[in-house]
Amino acid sequence: MLSHWVQKTITRLVSRQCLLCRLPIETHQTGAWCKTCLTYFAPQPRCQQCGLPTLITVPQCGQCLANPPPWQRLYCVGDYIFPLSHTIHQLKYEGQFWQSRHLSALLTPRIDTPAPLITSVPLHWQRRLKRGFNQSALLASQLSQQLGASCDNQLIKRNRATPQQQGLSKLQRKQNLKHAFTLRHLPTHKHIALVDDVVTTGSTVQQICQLLLEVGVERIDIYCICRTPEPKD
Repeated sequence: MLSHWVQKTITRLVSRQCLLCRLPIETHQTGAWCKTCLTYFAPQPRCQQCGLPTLITVPQCGQCLANPPPWQRLYCVGDYIFPLSHTIHQLKYEGQFWQSRHLSALLTPRIDTPAPLITSVPLHWQRRLKRGFNQSALLASQLSQQLGASCDNQLIKRNRATPQQQGLSKLQRKQNLKHAFTLRHLPTHKHIALVDDVVTTGSTVQQICQLLLEVGVERIDIYCICRTPEPKD
Protein backbone atom coordinates (compact mmCIF):
# COMPACT_ATOMS: atom_id res chain seq x y z
CA MET A 1 0.00 0.00 0.00
CA LEU A 2 2.82 2.37 0.87
CA SER A 3 4.60 1.74 -2.42
CA HIS A 4 1.36 2.41 -4.30
CA TRP A 5 0.95 5.73 -2.46
CA VAL A 6 4.58 6.66 -3.18
CA GLN A 7 4.14 5.82 -6.85
CA LYS A 8 0.99 7.95 -7.13
CA THR A 9 2.70 10.85 -5.34
CA ILE A 10 5.77 10.73 -7.57
CA THR A 11 3.62 10.52 -10.68
CA ARG A 12 1.61 13.55 -9.58
CA LEU A 13 4.77 15.55 -8.86
CA VAL A 14 6.65 14.79 -12.07
CA SER A 15 3.77 14.57 -14.54
CA ARG A 16 3.08 17.54 -16.75
CA GLN A 17 -0.27 19.27 -16.52
CA CYS A 18 -2.24 20.69 -19.43
CA LEU A 19 -2.03 24.49 -19.37
CA LEU A 20 -5.75 24.74 -19.99
CA CYS A 21 -7.61 22.00 -18.10
CA ARG A 22 -4.78 21.17 -15.64
CA LEU A 23 -5.25 17.44 -16.16
CA PRO A 24 -2.12 15.28 -16.59
CA ILE A 25 -0.63 15.05 -20.07
CA GLU A 26 0.17 11.56 -21.30
CA THR A 27 3.85 10.76 -20.90
CA HIS A 28 4.42 10.01 -24.60
CA GLN A 29 2.82 13.31 -25.68
CA THR A 30 4.85 16.45 -26.31
CA GLY A 31 3.63 20.01 -25.89
CA ALA A 32 1.85 21.96 -23.17
CA TRP A 33 -1.75 20.92 -23.85
CA CYS A 34 -3.52 17.58 -23.59
CA LYS A 35 -5.00 15.91 -26.67
CA THR A 36 -8.50 17.05 -25.79
CA CYS A 37 -7.57 20.72 -25.34
CA LEU A 38 -5.44 20.69 -28.49
CA THR A 39 -8.68 20.45 -30.44
CA TYR A 40 -9.26 24.12 -29.55
CA PHE A 41 -6.28 24.95 -31.78
CA ALA A 42 -7.26 22.84 -34.79
CA PRO A 43 -6.51 24.67 -38.08
CA GLN A 44 -9.47 26.38 -39.74
CA PRO A 45 -9.88 27.29 -43.44
CA ARG A 46 -8.20 30.62 -44.17
CA CYS A 47 -6.87 32.76 -46.96
CA GLN A 48 -3.17 31.90 -47.07
CA GLN A 49 -2.21 35.49 -47.87
CA CYS A 50 -4.20 37.63 -45.45
CA GLY A 51 -5.00 34.88 -42.95
CA LEU A 52 -8.68 35.76 -42.55
CA PRO A 53 -11.26 32.95 -42.28
CA THR A 54 -12.70 31.53 -45.50
CA LEU A 55 -15.07 28.69 -46.38
CA ILE A 56 -12.16 26.67 -47.77
CA THR A 57 -8.41 27.23 -47.68
CA VAL A 58 -7.40 29.37 -50.67
CA PRO A 59 -4.09 30.96 -51.79
CA GLN A 60 -5.85 34.33 -52.10
CA CYS A 61 -9.32 35.46 -51.13
CA GLY A 62 -11.29 37.97 -53.19
CA GLN A 63 -10.02 40.88 -51.12
CA CYS A 64 -6.38 39.85 -51.61
CA LEU A 65 -6.90 39.41 -55.36
CA ALA A 66 -8.35 42.92 -55.59
CA ASN A 67 -5.96 44.59 -53.14
CA PRO A 68 -3.05 42.30 -52.21
CA PRO A 69 -1.14 43.07 -48.99
CA PRO A 70 2.62 43.70 -49.17
CA TRP A 71 3.44 40.22 -47.85
CA GLN A 72 3.16 36.80 -49.48
CA ARG A 73 1.94 34.48 -46.69
CA LEU A 74 0.44 34.91 -43.26
CA TYR A 75 0.71 31.99 -40.84
CA CYS A 76 -1.35 31.98 -37.65
CA VAL A 77 -2.70 29.62 -35.01
CA GLY A 78 -6.25 30.98 -34.83
CA ASP A 79 -8.61 33.82 -33.99
CA TYR A 80 -8.19 36.05 -30.95
CA ILE A 81 -10.65 34.10 -28.82
CA PHE A 82 -10.35 31.85 -25.78
CA PRO A 83 -8.08 30.03 -25.09
CA LEU A 84 -5.53 31.79 -27.33
CA SER A 85 -6.60 35.24 -26.14
CA HIS A 86 -6.19 34.13 -22.53
CA THR A 87 -2.70 32.72 -23.11
CA ILE A 88 -1.57 35.85 -24.96
CA HIS A 89 -2.89 38.00 -22.10
CA GLN A 90 -0.87 35.89 -19.67
CA LEU A 91 2.22 36.43 -21.81
CA LYS A 92 1.84 40.18 -22.29
CA TYR A 93 0.27 41.43 -19.08
CA GLU A 94 0.94 38.79 -16.42
CA GLY A 95 4.66 38.38 -17.07
CA GLN A 96 4.39 34.72 -18.09
CA PHE A 97 7.17 34.97 -20.67
CA TRP A 98 7.45 31.17 -20.89
CA GLN A 99 4.13 31.12 -22.74
CA SER A 100 6.05 32.30 -25.82
CA ARG A 101 7.59 28.83 -26.16
CA HIS A 102 4.24 27.08 -25.93
CA LEU A 103 2.52 29.45 -28.37
CA SER A 104 5.39 29.20 -30.85
CA ALA A 105 5.19 25.42 -30.72
CA LEU A 106 1.57 25.65 -31.91
CA LEU A 107 2.56 27.78 -34.90
CA THR A 108 5.76 26.04 -36.01
CA PRO A 109 4.15 22.93 -37.61
CA ARG A 110 2.00 25.15 -39.84
CA ILE A 111 4.93 26.94 -41.48
CA ASP A 112 5.72 24.88 -44.56
CA THR A 113 8.41 27.13 -46.07
CA PRO A 114 10.30 28.89 -43.24
CA ALA A 115 12.05 32.16 -43.96
CA PRO A 116 15.83 32.08 -43.37
CA LEU A 117 15.60 35.27 -41.29
CA ILE A 118 13.01 36.08 -38.63
CA THR A 119 12.48 39.50 -37.07
CA SER A 120 9.78 41.01 -34.87
CA VAL A 121 7.57 44.06 -34.49
CA PRO A 122 9.43 46.24 -31.96
CA LEU A 123 8.07 47.91 -28.85
CA HIS A 124 9.07 51.44 -27.96
CA TRP A 125 11.74 51.33 -25.27
CA GLN A 126 9.43 52.93 -22.70
CA ARG A 127 6.76 50.26 -23.13
CA ARG A 128 9.37 47.50 -23.19
CA LEU A 129 10.88 48.83 -19.96
CA LYS A 130 7.46 48.86 -18.30
CA ARG A 131 6.55 45.34 -19.48
CA GLY A 132 10.03 43.91 -19.06
CA PHE A 133 10.19 42.32 -22.52
CA ASN A 134 8.82 42.46 -26.05
CA GLN A 135 6.42 39.56 -26.50
CA SER A 136 6.87 39.56 -30.29
CA ALA A 137 10.65 39.33 -29.89
CA LEU A 138 10.25 36.38 -27.52
CA LEU A 139 8.02 34.64 -30.06
CA ALA A 140 10.52 35.37 -32.85
CA SER A 141 13.39 33.92 -30.83
CA GLN A 142 11.43 30.76 -30.07
CA LEU A 143 10.28 30.36 -33.67
CA SER A 144 13.80 30.78 -35.01
CA GLN A 145 15.04 28.01 -32.70
CA GLN A 146 12.18 25.68 -33.57
CA LEU A 147 12.47 26.34 -37.32
CA GLY A 148 16.28 26.48 -37.53
CA ALA A 149 16.29 30.06 -38.84
CA SER A 150 18.32 33.14 -37.96
CA CYS A 151 16.77 35.77 -35.71
CA ASP A 152 17.41 39.52 -35.78
CA ASN A 153 15.25 41.35 -33.26
CA GLN A 154 17.36 44.51 -33.67
CA LEU A 155 16.53 45.02 -37.33
CA ILE A 156 13.59 47.39 -36.79
CA LYS A 157 13.38 50.38 -34.46
CA ARG A 158 10.22 51.97 -33.12
CA ASN A 159 10.77 55.71 -33.22
CA ARG A 160 7.99 56.86 -30.94
CA ALA A 161 5.59 55.53 -28.36
CA THR A 162 2.35 55.34 -30.31
CA PRO A 163 -0.98 55.01 -28.49
CA GLN A 164 -2.39 51.51 -28.13
CA GLN A 165 -3.92 50.25 -31.38
CA GLN A 166 -6.74 48.42 -29.62
CA GLY A 167 -10.08 50.16 -30.14
CA LEU A 168 -8.91 52.29 -33.08
CA SER A 169 -10.44 52.13 -36.55
CA LYS A 170 -8.38 51.02 -39.54
CA LEU A 171 -7.79 54.63 -40.62
CA GLN A 172 -6.86 55.71 -37.09
CA ARG A 173 -4.41 52.82 -36.80
CA LYS A 174 -2.74 53.80 -40.06
CA GLN A 175 -2.40 57.44 -39.00
CA ASN A 176 -1.20 56.37 -35.57
CA LEU A 177 1.71 54.42 -37.10
CA LYS A 178 2.87 56.98 -39.65
CA HIS A 179 6.69 57.27 -39.50
CA ALA A 180 6.70 55.06 -36.41
CA PHE A 181 9.40 52.64 -37.65
CA THR A 182 12.85 52.72 -39.22
CA LEU A 183 15.45 50.08 -40.05
CA ARG A 184 18.61 49.98 -37.95
CA HIS A 185 20.55 48.20 -40.70
CA LEU A 186 20.01 46.36 -43.95
CA PRO A 187 18.62 42.83 -43.64
CA THR A 188 20.94 39.95 -44.52
CA HIS A 189 18.33 37.95 -46.47
CA LYS A 190 15.82 38.62 -49.23
CA HIS A 191 13.18 36.38 -47.62
CA ILE A 192 12.12 37.56 -44.15
CA ALA A 193 9.43 36.58 -41.67
CA LEU A 194 7.95 39.31 -39.48
CA VAL A 195 6.52 38.22 -36.12
CA ASP A 196 3.69 39.86 -34.18
CA ASP A 197 1.52 38.33 -31.49
CA VAL A 198 -1.81 39.54 -32.92
CA VAL A 199 -2.62 40.93 -36.37
CA THR A 200 -5.92 42.80 -36.71
CA THR A 201 -6.06 45.42 -39.46
CA GLY A 202 -2.50 44.66 -40.51
CA SER A 203 -1.54 48.35 -40.28
CA THR A 204 1.55 47.68 -38.16
CA VAL A 205 2.97 44.90 -40.32
CA GLN A 206 2.11 46.82 -43.50
CA GLN A 207 4.19 49.80 -42.38
CA ILE A 208 7.17 47.56 -41.67
CA CYS A 209 6.74 45.58 -44.90
CA GLN A 210 6.99 48.79 -46.90
CA LEU A 211 10.31 49.60 -45.22
CA LEU A 212 11.66 46.14 -46.02
CA LEU A 213 10.50 46.21 -49.64
CA GLU A 214 12.15 49.61 -50.15
CA VAL A 215 15.57 48.14 -49.30
CA GLY A 216 15.27 45.17 -51.63
CA VAL A 217 13.58 42.42 -49.63
CA GLU A 218 11.81 40.18 -52.14
CA ARG A 219 9.50 38.09 -49.97
CA ILE A 220 7.91 38.77 -46.59
CA ASP A 221 5.86 36.33 -44.54
CA ILE A 222 3.91 37.19 -41.41
CA TYR A 223 4.05 34.86 -38.42
CA CYS A 224 1.45 35.60 -35.74
CA ILE A 225 -0.40 33.70 -33.06
CA CYS A 226 -3.79 35.30 -33.71
CA ARG A 227 -5.33 36.77 -36.82
CA THR A 228 -8.54 38.54 -35.99
CA PRO A 229 -11.03 40.27 -38.32
CA GLU A 230 -10.69 44.00 -38.78
CA PRO A 231 -12.87 46.28 -36.64
CA LYS A 232 -15.58 48.23 -38.42
CA ASP A 233 -14.69 51.85 -39.12
